[in-house]
Amino acid sequence: MTRGEGTRRAVVMAREGMVATAHPLATAAGLDVLRRGGNAMDAAIAAALVTGVTLPAMCGLGGDAFMIYYDGRTGEVTAINGSGIAPQAASREYFVERGYEKMPFTGLLSVAVPGAVHAYFTAMERFGTMEPADLFAPAIRYAEEGFPLTTEGNQTIAAYAEGMSRFPTSAEIYLPGGAPPKPGHLLRNPNLARSMRLIVEGGPEVFYQGEIAEEIARFMAENGGLMTVEDLAGHESVVYQPLQTEYRGYTVYQTSLPSQGIIMLEELNILSNADLAAMGAGSADTIHLMVETKKLAFADRLAYCGDPKFIQVPLETLLSPEFARERFKAIDMSRAMERCDAGIIPEQMGDTTYLCVVDRDGNAVSLIHSLSAAFGSQVVAGNTGILLNNRAGRGFTLEEGHPNVIAPGKRTMHTLNCYLITQGGKLRWVGGTPGGDGQPQWNMQVITNLIDFGMNVQEAIESPRWLSFPGTDPANLPNDFVLRIEGRAGAEVIEDLRRRGHRVEVLGDWAAGGAAQVIEVDPETGTLFGGSDPRTEGLALGY
Repeated sequence: MTRGEGTRRAVVMAREGMVATAHPLATAAGLDVLRRGGNAMDAAIAAALVTGVTLPAMCGLGGDAFMIYYDGRTGEVTAINGSGIAPQAASREYFVERGYEKMPFTGLLSVAVPGAVHAYFTAMERFGTMEPADLFAPAIRYAEEGFPLTTEGNQTIAAYAEGMSRFPTSAEIYLPGGAPPKPGHLLRNPNLARSMRLIVEGGPEVFYQGEIAEEIARFMAENGGLMTVEDLAGHESVVYQPLQTEYRGYTVYQTSLPSQGIIMLEELNILSNADLAAMGAGSADTIHLMVETKKLAFADRLAYCGDPKFIQVPLETLLSPEFARERFKAIDMSRAMERCDAGIIPEQMGDTTYLCVVDRDGNAVSLIHSLSAAFGSQVVAGNTGILLNNRAGRGFTLEEGHPNVIAPGKRTMHTLNCYLITQGGKLRWVGGTPGGDGQPQWNMQVITNLIDFGMNVQEAIESPRWLSFPGTDPANLPNDFVLRIEGRAGAEVIEDLRRRGHRVEVLGDWAAGGAAQVIEVDPETGTLFGGSDPRTEGLALGY
């Protein structure tokens, strides 16, 4: 594995533990837990709770969470699905009868049951070692006393100020004095601190059945929302064995449905039919092949994937080498697809933040959580201080018969996904990125940089990045593709891609998006290597 130079940030190296998150205060909180004897899951939960305060546009108690846990002693890999269901009153008929042609993107009708809190407690009970009070403490302190708003935080609030100004409970916190607070402003949310204290004292039951649930339901009823205490009380996390595939001698684990981690695994399966290393990192051939592969995998996701409790999903076929070989045959290396249809299945058959942790015992956590779009529904629920997600509004469609059409009690397909990679049963990498439909595209790019091109974690993260649009938004047909690529890819490569028929939009050198975090374990020395995306204000730290 090369340890090259020339990156904007140095690779962080340590022996005892490593934390990589999208916010420095969250990284520090997780590292502090490790130094005090907590394990990887303890640190991940503490860091996740802090990001719920310091990255309010991205995640929080009102959102969802997915995670993968690696047991350093046994090598066992376990996943947790912390996504919530649509309210029982949220039927397709409800929206169609009221004149909606598509799901409302923000506001209370866009909200699904939040699953993050239940997922955090499920993870703590199964894999953690510390008390909830210890893990919640840093987040409670930042919510109560305030934390310095970063430049990026100021810009994000400013971009969504108009939407949040429609909701007094949101504007009171995020638009003090009627305007976005400046960088360095101590952003406080004492109601959120109070909610977290209630959760520490009463457990997840407070959120799903008790005082917080009652306040959310009251606020919903008084403001035209659909979610009830009964909807909240019926939520459960799902613990399961994650999806996996083999790629170049490595086992790649991904979150399962309703997460769209399946997209990334199908992409890798298709790419395994080509010699990427011979094509070269960042070459027009490599980018073209990967973009076309993305189109195929996304088309299959749109056609076949939804909540497995409601529809039969041909997972085994979609992840089979045979299916990948057939899909690979559809790629023309000289010409970009203008339209992409789903593969034939035989008859027998949104804004987010990511973090990862590895501890001294080799345990690891890959965790991604989100409100869906920036600031979710844009609504803070009453006096709870909790921003509610817009997962139902962003994820479901009203198209009758579609695998992802909204239905009472149904989980929408999620852009959220995260990965973990082993070799011979031993942990090698844990990583992920936020970014909606960019996630399976950017994760594919980072993984191939690591495995096919031998880059170190920081090089893999910083390499010029691209994004093929559209993705999985049911409002967009899977054609009329646009390839958005960072200018650092080079004029010669970009012109070559245009000659092949790609509609290329050249972005700023670091403007493709994402906030990738990756931790690598050296199989010979056990040394940890941490990388964090310079496209955001995140940080990897170890000790």
